Amino acid sequence: MINSLFDISGRRALITGSSRGIGRALAEGLAQAGVTVVLNSRNGAALEGAAEEIRQKYGADVHAVAFDVTDSAAVSAGVEHIEETIGPLDICVNNAGMQRRAPITEFTDEDWHALLSANVTSAFFVSRAVAIKMVPRGRGKIINIASVQSELARPGIAPYTATKGAIKMLTRGLCADLAGSGICVNAIGPGYFETELTRALVDDEKFSAWVRGRTPAGRWGKVEDLVGTLIYLSSDASEFVNGQVIYVDGGMLSVL
Repeated sequence: MINSLFDISGRRALITGSSRGIGRALAEGLAQAGVTVVLNSRNGAALEGAAEEIRQKYGADVHAVAFDVTDSAAVSAGVEHIEETIGPLDICVNNAGMQRRAPITEFTDEDWHALLSANVTSAFFVSRAVAIKMVPRGRGKIINIASVQSELARPGIAPYTATKGAIKMLTRGLCADLAGSGICVNAIGPGYFETELTRALVDDEKFSAWVRGRTPAGRWGKVEDLVGTLIYLSSDASEFVNGQVIYVDGGMLSVL
């Protein structure tokens, strides 16, 4: 009985921004759990390559559907295509995003709007399109990727911090709208994780030492550390968990 609470085999999931990094790791975790996985990004070639690698590695049912998550019409058409050709979505993971680093006095309008579009607008567009399909079915899981920057700030990333704070509140707002329709909306808040996108920071010994010292676990996160929380939030075990951000940060938010 307990094991069945965490069984998500046979379900279908869309993961945005999933050709590499955290999104790719989350997709692989769901594939290993027996989920039919739909990878998404704008780069069709990279997406097809990632899908084939996951298929070969796990014998999983993996699809690549490329569309721009910052384009409302493209998102609506993409979700419609997935539902018609692959099947009804049970899980949606809003992982797509980007980072731009600069002091606020040097941050450009272009970079500000790019961050808002990639990190917040995309999650709104995808959640809305998926919710339109989930509400009549009376079930579904929407999982946003937040960050420790949903709670904390540091120099040079004020706009990114603003977008991740917005993701926390979008998660709560979607919960308020959708929980009554049987849909759970939660978020995962990673701490400092080692990925292709953070390689320069990992290789910066001064910064890396700061991360290890600031994190009670004493290390950078590994992308695999996020999979267990994703499985939980995707499963029946979290049916009464809604509007929450679960931080997977090695304890960073718990200490000064």
